[in-house]
Order: sequence, then C-alpha cells, then structure tokens
Amino acid sequence: MEWLGHLFEKYPEMAVYLAIGLGYLIGAVKFRGAGIGSVTGSLLAGILFGNFFHVPVSDTAKSMLFLLFLFGIGYSVGPSFFRSIKGDGWRWAVLGVFVPFVGLMTAYIVARFLKLDLGFAAGLLSGALTESPAIGTASEAIQALAIPDTQKQQLVSHIAVADAVCYIFGTAGLIWFCSSLGPKLLRVNLRDESKKIESNLGMKRTRLGVVPAWQPVAIRAYTIPLGAAVVGKTVHQAEHSVQGTRIFAERIRRNGEVFEPAPATVLQAGDRVALLGRTDVLVDLVGDRAPEVADPELLDIPVASFDVYVTEKRLAGKTLEEIGQTVSEARGVFLRGITRQSQTVPIGLNTIIERGDILKVTGTEPAVEGFAQVAGMVLNPVRESDLATLGLAVFAGIFIGAIVTIPMGSLRINLGTSVGTLLAGLLVGWFGSVVPWFGRIPEGAILFMRSMGLAAFVAMIGLKAGPVFISSLKEVGYVLLVGGAVVTLMPLLTGLLFGRYVLKLNPVLLLGGLAGAQTMTAGLAAVQEKAESPVAVLGYSGTVAFGHIFLTTCGTLIILLLS
Repeated sequence: MEWLGHLFEKYPEMAVYLAIGLGYLIGAVKFRGAGIGSVTGSLLAGILFGNFFHVPVSDTAKSMLFLLFLFGIGYSVGPSFFRSIKGDGWRWAVLGVFVPFVGLMTAYIVARFLKLDLGFAAGLLSGALTESPAIGTASEAIQALAIPDTQKQQLVSHIAVADAVCYIFGTAGLIWFCSSLGPKLLRVNLRDESKKIESNLGMKRTRLGVVPAWQPVAIRAYTIPLGAAVVGKTVHQAEHSVQGTRIFAERIRRNGEVFEPAPATVLQAGDRVALLGRTDVLVDLVGDRAPEVADPELLDIPVASFDVYVTEKRLAGKTLEEIGQTVSEARGVFLRGITRQSQTVPIGLNTIIERGDILKVTGTEPAVEGFAQVAGMVLNPVRESDLATLGLAVFAGIFIGAIVTIPMGSLRINLGTSVGTLLAGLLVGWFGSVVPWFGRIPEGAILFMRSMGLAAFVAMIGLKAGPVFISSLKEVGYVLLVGGAVVTLMPLLTGLLFGRYVLKLNPVLLLGGLAGAQTMTAGLAAVQEKAESPVAVLGYSGTVAFGHIFLTTCGTLIILLLS
C-alpha cells in the first residue's frame, strides 16, 4: 500500500485513469434496469482511492477537462435549444426552465433550513437533481469567493460528499415518480394513453422497440399481366392507387428496352416494372397473379442510405404526411428512422419533423441526394474536428465568463468561465445547424468530450474529497439523505401539476418531459417500459436541452444565493 501510494503521488494520472475505469465498471452495474451511472461511479471510485492515498491533482487539468465537457454539452443541444422556443415548443421550453428553477429554490430553502455550508448545499443540488456538471460550476463559483484557500478546498470536497449521498435517491426517486407515482397522481393508464397518442400520430401499435413505420425498401421486378388493375393507368396514377403507402416505378422493360418512366407514362400488359416499396404493397398494386421476374439489368438500380440532418424550413415543422404530399423531392425516398437529442423518435404520418432531427432515409441514389438538398445536409462521416472553431469558441467563452459580472446587492460576481464556455458551445452548435459547414465536429468526438471530460473531472474531485469523505458523511449523512429526497421530489411534483393543469400537456409526454428536465434517460426508459410505447421521448426531447443548460448553471446560482 505504501509503495502504491508513492507511485500514485509521483504519477497521479495513474490514479485518475484507474478511477475512471473502475467508475465505468461500477456504473455498468444495474438493478432492475437502473444504476448510478458512469459519472457517479467515477466519483465514488475517486473518493475510494482518495481516502487511502494522497493523490495530487492539477487544477488546470481538471478545469480543461470540465470546459471541454461543457462545450460538448452546449454544442450537442444548441440546435434544439433555440428551435424549442419557437411554435408550440414554448410549452416544453417553459417546463424545461420551470423544473430546474423549482429544484434550485428547493435546494436553497433546504440548505438554509438544515444550515448546510456552501459545499454540502451545492452537492445536495447536483446529486438530488442528478446533474453532475453542477459540481463543476459550483466549484468554480466557490473558487471565486474571497475566502482562504483551505476553506475553498474543504467546501469543494463537501460538494463531492453530498453529491454521492444524494445521487442514489435522485436516480431511484425520479424513476419511481415518473413511472409509478406520477401516473397515479394523474389517474392515467400509461398504456391506454400511449395508444391514443400513437393513433393521433398515425402509428400502428407494436411492442416497445419495434417501429411501425415505413419499412426498409425493396426493389422487385414484376411482369404486368393482362387484365391487371394498373393496365392503362399512368405511372403517377398507379403509384397513388394504394392508399396510405409509398411505392414507385423506377424502371420499365418494354419490347426488350429498359427506360426510366415519366409520371405520364402509361403502363401496358407485358411490361416488366421495377418497383420500389414494401413487398406486400407491391403485390396489392400489380395483382397476386403478377409473376416476379429476375432481371439483373432492370434491377440494377443504385440504392443509397444516408443520415440527413434537417436544417431547412421546407421540412421543419411539417408532419411526415405533409412532407410526402408537398415536397416533390421526397418521391422515391423512404424513412427508416428519426433521431432527436440522441433518442429514437416514433414514426407516424403525423410525426412532426423539427430542425436538428436526423432522418435515416433510403431510396434510389438520385432521389436520396435530391431530398438531402432540400432537407439540410447529409451527415457524411467527418474524420477531423474543427479544432480552430473549438479553440476560439472556448477562449471566447472563458473570456466572456471572466469579464461579465452579475450584480448581487453590494457584490459583483463574475458570470464564470464554465457558464461562458457552456454558452459558447450552445451558440456554435446552433450556428452549425444553420450553416452546415461551420464548426463540424464528429458525433463520436462530442461523445468523447462529454463522457471522458466529465468522468475525469469528477474522478479528480473525488480524489481530493477522499480524505474528508468519512468524517463529513458521519457529520451530515442522514441529513443529506432526507434533504436530498425533498429536493428530488419537489420539482417533479410541482412540474407534474404545472405541466398538466397550467400548460395542458399530455400526461405521458409530460412524464417524459419531467425526465428530460432533469436529464435522466433512465426515467424516460422507465416510462416507456410501463407504457409499452416509445412515445414519451417526444416530451423528453422537448425539455432535455433546457435541463442540461439550466441545471448546470444552477451550480453557480446556488453559491451566489447562499454566499
């Protein structure tokens, strides 16, 4: 142990990486589908090693990692953050602000009532509201206070202690509330209510995880028999003869020649037609007696599958049915999936497409490329990050955070470099959705910033908090448990009532929105499991961007309020 302690003291990076690795293993352990997550796991692992070993941690390295994480968060939620404020999304924006605000004020009142110091109060907030980034913003706010350095370090250590204590109920309590208590208070059956939403969206009921949407395309060739319903009809008429489906005639072989038909081309008996669509629909269209043929030349049609990032107004705000009817470039394009805020969105005729959505589309290569031009941009794999934009944006965020001050009575408090960097990432992410070539950063790189940056940061916080963890836990452990439960449940309860009876939100989507407002994906999964439907993600995606932004800044605000 002594030898290992000397090794950690000489090479502190070893302890940091060990805490991250062990933290991810701890976070992967789940009970009934719920766990503490990799970030809290890294914090606990850091506390464990910090309790036994003295590990010197660089404040500069810690700050750099946290700022990288904050930029990644802002960048990823930027497109949807400003989009959600427009149109009917304002109700979700209000809920996404209301829940963090109630959480902040509840944490403030509980901290004052229990007479907690600044560190315990900040950890109470970050753990009970399951927003670990608030640890960093609160730590920065404490470092800016005019108090001795030893006291600053003690308060920062207390943040980690309180966060670790409160996070467990913060996670379990939110899952229980969203999936069990909330539906009982609203007196709704999640399954029945979800069926109604699916019906309104034009979805067919299936089990969770199966998307009853436009299926992956198939191209098959048929010979049109004499007397078939499509004989004598134009291609345009034939393509629209089966209601509620999408089917396209891509090529025809007639008298030995292969050509691409125009909408006005009249179909004849004996034509070999290459059709793009679902197999059962193809049979309905050409008749069950139509023989399928193997014609390599006729079927040699290039098919493309792209991920299209929506930025254009022609699609944003429209339903899939409206897009299919009014956007001519959608002809020959099939939708396989929609991703919003890294969550899969259920697909139905009345599903509304929003700016920042990623559409997984398939069809003939010219059709898909034409559709991508009017929808936004194709997400071709980006191998290199725009580090020039990243570096300058983070610099600007730090600079603004350092010079902008907030008047608090007779005091003037800096905005903070962490909040400034978060706002810089938000603006870069949003501007990148408007100007597609600007600030391109691969999704994998953003994920690395968010996961590695925060895990390493909290691991270092834990290493510093380790020596005082046991004594601090004995001092205020049970008090934090009770106070944390109050801080977890109060914003959920008030958000439920406010969202249902003031904002008039659908109960299933509202429960998903509450999980999003506290950035807890496990809460969303619990609602989806109980409802046996994925539709709650529509509420989650409407609030999660606001939850990330405002809960993170709450770390700064609670220090300002209490100091």
